[in-house]
Amino acid sequence: VQLQASGGGLVQAGGSLRLSCAASGRTSSSYVMGWFRQAPGKEREFVAAIVRRSGNTLYADSVKGRFTISRDNAKSIVYLQMNSLNAEDTAVYYCALDLSGQYASRDRYKYEYWGQGTLVTVSS
Repeated sequence: VQLQASGGGLVQAGGSLRLSCAASGRTSSSYVMGWFRQAPGKEREFVAAIVRRSGNTLYADSVKGRFTISRDNAKSIVYLQMNSLNAEDTAVYYCALDLSGQYASRDRYKYEYWGQGTLVTVSS
């Protein structure tokens, strides 16, 4: 399984970005895709996750109401729409896949596959 994340960049505070994560290889019809982020000097933290089959979602409290995770099952792509960005959102964003997952999880150790990361920088 390979994950390719894209869409990061530099944006002003209050702006928006959309990240994409394309999955390829031997995926399944039922998996969970998550987004995590890691700011300099900080631990990697959960952002959002979505269950491929049901579309059920889970968000970190810090992004709830501002970020939206969605999926295109036909293309095996998961999106993270990020609105009302602020400086605290600056981080490298990673997509991750729990190949046998049935439920969205905040636990990064449940995700076996990781993308390469895409940098999001929010200027204030």
